[in-house]
Amino acid sequence: MGGISIWQLLIIAVIVVLLFGTNKLRNLGSDLGSSIRGFKKAMSDEDDKKDQPKEQDADFHAKTLADKQPTSAQKDDVKNDKQV
Repeated sequence: MGGISIWQLLIIAVIVVLLFGTNKLRNLGSDLGSSIRGFKKAMSDEDDKKDQPKEQDADFHAKTLADKQPTSAQKDDVKNDKQV
């Protein structure tokens, strides 16, 4: 009683074909299929990346403020102090 019968589904299908046309529906189906394939490929690629060991990045030595070279303005101040 409350369900959709086969005749109602056929009428809906005919209306959809008339509105969009067969070419548009064919393109929609192929686009949907390629999207699903791309999603599955991305998921499998992500799993492959998890299985591979992580590559270690280059080692960088941390510099402290004491390692910082004096600027030219600071050098001039030191020279002026020595001259005075």
